[in-house]
Amino acid sequence: MEKILTQQPAKCIKIVLFGPESTGKTTLSKQLALHYHSVWVPEYARDYLQNKWDNERKICEPKDLLPIAMGQMTLENELAKKTDSVLICDTDLLEYKVYSEAYYSGMCDSVLEKYALENSYDLYFLTYIDTPWEADDLRDKPEEREAMFNEFESALIKYKRPYVLLKGDKKARLELAIKHIDLLLVNFNDGI
Repeated sequence: MEKILTQQPAKCIKIVLFGPESTGKTTLSKQLALHYHSVWVPEYARDYLQNKWDNERKICEPKDLLPIAMGQMTLENELAKKTDSVLICDTDLLEYKVYSEAYYSGMCDSVLEKYALENSYDLYFLTYIDTPWEADDLRDKPEEREAMFNEFESALIKYKRPYVLLKGDKKARLELAIKHIDLLLVNFNDGI
């Protein structure tokens, strides 16, 4: 299990979209991957939890977090092999840690926490809550968006993760993200 949660070495810049639900992470992930002719790592939890809801009418439980984390890292490690430029990650294990602590009374599985803190990325884009809420089977707390945003930002600060706050419409977010990724690519390509 722990081998699956280990982030494999990759010859690319790794970017994470990070923030509360319904803040445009998936939309921006796809746009960035398209812009850079690269790949994006979808959020494994979406399919896993939608399947659980469709088949059992149950929401996420603490026992689901490790299988979700393993699925996420399996996807990331496989897709990282398919690019030598930028890998866009719709989420990471640190996001699962934040959700675990927020939803389960401050608790997070120690194995999940270990890899959430060990795995590293070049830059996080923290998505603000100024996008319209879109309800679905899995999203459940529109009234807590600001509190969750604060939890996400606190985690980035606490664990000293490099991040850029993205606000505004889709175009403004995309332009700012591209500006920061381009700067990373210049340094990345200079180091090759």
